[in-house]
Amino acid sequence: MTSRGIKNTAKPPRSDLGGFDIRTTVSSTIPNIPFKEIWRTILGDHYELSLVMCSDKLARRINIEHRHKDYAPNVLSFPLDKHTGEIFLNIRKAEREAREMKISPRSRIAHLYVHGCFHLAGYQHSADMERREDVILSRFKLI
Repeated sequence: MTSRGIKNTAKPPRSDLGGFDIRTTVSSTIPNIPFKEIWRTILGDHYELSLVMCSDKLARRINIEHRHKDYAPNVLSFPLDKHTGEIFLNIRKAEREAREMKISPRSRIAHLYVHGCFHLAGYQHSADMERREDVILSRFKLI
């Protein structure tokens, strides 16, 4: 079980990444994005992050249970304590949004991941947060 009470039906982590863990509940190829390097840049090695790549069904269920909102969001970030958090990234919604925005799924998924990391770092939606996201996305050549 994850801290969100989700049955651990996810595939095992992609690799041993220290304080960083990626799991997926979808049968989909995850784009080549430097997830670990972005985590280190935004949150630092002291922060333990669990990233779950999920679909609409799980994202919606978590959103209902923990935020009392009945829709499938593209990304959810949950700080567990000062140095630990979880991100649920809805791959299916990100892929649909990428088509609508006429950008690559890789770019959209990267942006949502960066966005979630900044929320865990304590940022709220603002022009400053958007500027910081753009800096990270540019640094890693994701836009």
